[in-house]
Amino acid sequence: MNVLGIESSCDETSVAIISNGKLVSNLISSQDFHTQYGGVVPELSSRAHLQIVLPLVKQSLERAGISAGQIDLVCATAGPGLIGALLVGLSFAKGFAYTRRKPFIPVNHIEGHIFSGFLMEEKPEFPYLCLVVSGGHTLLLLVESDTEIKKLGTTIDDAAGEAFDKISKLLGFGYPGGPKIQEAALDQRTDFTEFPVAQCKNPYDFSFSGLKTSVLRFIQKEYGEPSKIPSEHLPLIASSFQYSAVRALISKLEKALQNYPVKSISLVGGVAANKLLRDECSKLSIRYKKKFIVPSLEFCGDNGAMIAYRGLRLHENGIKYTFDFNAFPSLSDHTFIK
Repeated sequence: MNVLGIESSCDETSVAIISNGKLVSNLISSQDFHTQYGGVVPELSSRAHLQIVLPLVKQSLERAGISAGQIDLVCATAGPGLIGALLVGLSFAKGFAYTRRKPFIPVNHIEGHIFSGFLMEEKPEFPYLCLVVSGGHTLLLLVESDTEIKKLGTTIDDAAGEAFDKISKLLGFGYPGGPKIQEAALDQRTDFTEFPVAQCKNPYDFSFSGLKTSVLRFIQKEYGEPSKIPSEHLPLIASSFQYSAVRALISKLEKALQNYPVKSISLVGGVAANKLLRDECSKLSIRYKKKFIVPSLEFCGDNGAMIAYRGLRLHENGIKYTFDFNAFPSLSDHTFIK
């Protein structure tokens, strides 16, 4: 079976093809021009997706060595994400499938990330704990099967990745914040100052709004304003912030490990590329004797491969959808996360 997967939920256009269970193409076009705006501009993102999606599909087919008519299943991200960006990939995929009379599977973006660990040679084993950490989402999940996903906790305010972006901007590092903070914090001490880890009513929930405020208040108290921070202090503040953010994530994951008999731990999402977070999750897995799966950097960010894989697994589980072109709102909410 040849599966086509299209991802266009934010600022990456990605097209992937899985052939007979093997990933044979995964092309990603990143919209780097958003850097000059300090964040993603939705309208510009949509236009960029529109320009590149067809060329990427053609290139993916060429790389896979197959024709459009040989695609057996078409999958695309249906949400959550920027509505304009989503409509580009979703409409293209629906049209591609409809004209060729092929089955179509809309894929929940978060579920794509949840199962991205299965793109690796060593795969998660059910049941497993999945920590989803990205710019828009922070979730702790118990994944029991392809269609049984229990939400243990989520962020009650800001996502971890959004906190990285805001602190990076505050410190003058720019966008995207995750790589900038990690680069600045590399080999720096983590105890320059201590930022708090929020405690939530639900022991598995996260909160990063207070952490962002604590960094701002520290800067105001010690320096008056960000522009007056000595250059040698910038990486130290970044390191202290990163350490606190990772500690908040790890503490909730460890609490879940103590209460749920799982076989594996999986760390996914854009922030899963953070080295400190990967290292701390690895240490936790060793301590609790659990298999630890984290996707390679190619699959941490938004990518078509995870959409193709997730769509394939849903198809193999007998999930079917119609070509109702009025179903965009309901498709955006579609998920097996309960």
